[in-house]
Amino acid sequence: MNLAQAKLSCVCVGAILALTTSTGLANPLPSADVDFPEINPPQIALGQLLFFDPILSGNKSVSCATCHHPRFNTADGLSLGIGDGGVGLGTERVIDAANPPEKRIPRNAPALFNLGAAEFVSFFHDGRLEVDKTRASGIRTPLGGEMESGFATLLSAQTMFPVLSAAEMAGHFSENDVSKAVRQGVLTGPGGAWDILAKRIEDIPEYRARFDPIIGADDPIHFTDISDAIAAFVDFEWRATNSPFDLHLRFDQPLEAMAEAGKQLFYGEAGCASCHSGLFQTDHDFHAIAMPQIGPGKAAGFERHQRDEGRMRVTGDPADAYAFRTPSLRNVAHTSPYGHSGAYGTLEGVVRHHLDPIASLNAYLESAAVLPVAIGEGDFAVMRDPDEVAKIAAANALESIDLNETEIAEIIAFLNALTDPQSLKGALGIPSSVPSGLPLDQ
Repeated sequence: MNLAQAKLSCVCVGAILALTTSTGLANPLPSADVDFPEINPPQIALGQLLFFDPILSGNKSVSCATCHHPRFNTADGLSLGIGDGGVGLGTERVIDAANPPEKRIPRNAPALFNLGAAEFVSFFHDGRLEVDKTRASGIRTPLGGEMESGFATLLSAQTMFPVLSAAEMAGHFSENDVSKAVRQGVLTGPGGAWDILAKRIEDIPEYRARFDPIIGADDPIHFTDISDAIAAFVDFEWRATNSPFDLHLRFDQPLEAMAEAGKQLFYGEAGCASCHSGLFQTDHDFHAIAMPQIGPGKAAGFERHQRDEGRMRVTGDPADAYAFRTPSLRNVAHTSPYGHSGAYGTLEGVVRHHLDPIASLNAYLESAAVLPVAIGEGDFAVMRDPDEVAKIAAANALESIDLNETEIAEIIAFLNALTDPQSLKGALGIPSSVPSGLPLDQ
């Protein structure tokens, strides 16, 4: 930060504090300050190619962009997506009859906005990847050991999970070299899944040439070099910090009347900011709010129904049952469906759920989900089991609140004011081609 920027930052903070004091809101407005990493243009440009290149999937048919595409505002528009074994993009994606998926992806694909910011210290709906300063690597993953070392950032470490997932990118057992290594538990080291993927990249001259100035011409490409580049791209591409709300914070620029009324409710009597706090409207914590469970979820294979107990699967603490991370609300009006399982296809639907979570859970309609393709049976098995629904309800920690129709509309107007139009387009966009020569998801 240079001197001029520092002075501007001080002015902004002072204005925000004055605004907070004058409004008397129950929850203070956030600071407009944000800490993003330094940018490395060659690494970002390389990461863009890798993000859109299917070469990193077992069958060379799925890229990061398949489930996190600009056309669908960095997600896929589905409650639960289709990775390996699918054809098409977003809501038009269908099962590949010649190679159908083994099962549906268990959780909703989250949006990618602002994930490079330093405040993001855990990832995934259950936070199973998180900063842990007690470990030499500085991070903790369910995989442990070698899987935790070598990553430049936590966001970089996040990329290891999709490429090792059979449903997302690795593919079915025994159908390709990556999926075979994953099923055999050979992930790192020579012949491991990461090594296979790194060698694919190493063998493509353009990729090798692009890595040379970043890691050194004499150093082999490791998977962590690939993941670092993808993370650098994701961080740079989707920084969403120029919404009407940001301009309101920085320069006291007025919001539209409905959005201003919604802001007063959000940070006031509606209590939304109790969890959706901070600049990106998340406390980065985990809460049980009786969110309906659709699809297979994350559960032990021996369970009769694949209930998704959320954070408890990470901590082992029953108090964390059915708790999921508070999502950021940046660009939330454009990132449907909502909830860890994408249970609600509309913003109004998920807002209304928060008003009376247990009643909403019990009255849940399957038509609220966006699941154009059925994969096997059981998408709504949990919701059709009264005992399972009762367990979700019993864990609820969110109190109900009475809001009239006008107030609901005002909150939705404020949520729309969290949209940064430029960030929806992305900084660099979709490349015209990738070094592997494989087709792109357009």
